[in-house]
Amino acid sequence: MKNAKKITGVLMIMFLLISGFIAAQDRAINPNQLPKNVKNFLAFHFKGIPVASAIEDREIYGIDEYKVYLSNGMKMEFDSSGNWKEVDGKHQKLPYGFIPVSIKNYSTRNFPNTYIIKVEKKRWSYKAELSNGLELEFDRNGNFKKIDD
Repeated sequence: MKNAKKITGVLMIMFLLISGFIAAQDRAINPNQLPKNVKNFLAFHFKGIPVASAIEDREIYGIDEYKVYLSNGMKMEFDSSGNWKEVDGKHQKLPYGFIPVSIKNYSTRNFPNTYIIKVEKKRWSYKAELSNGLELEFDRNGNFKKIDD
């Protein structure tokens, strides 16, 4: 009976230690610590908008992603190499310079009185949210697939 309790106690401690190592650890960083391509992306597409905060999301195997919050409320996510994954304008118009031209052209041609407020790049597709609430889905080449409302 005592050995069973000891074994259970040891297993519980091991479980807690392992789960602590596996859990994601977000850490606030200085914007100067962001990867060079993130800093270049921000300087080029969001010039003059200060970074309010930057978060480094660490996993056991290294950095998973970076989250950047601008002073105007916009939020961005970048992969561990500093490539953009998602840009959320929080209902503000996004600059179109980093959005694939075919997505920009499709949205402005078919929805002339709207603008893109959020864009997400996935492995095989893109998603763009318009100011009227519609979500447009595109394949990885920027070809229109469907509308979600």
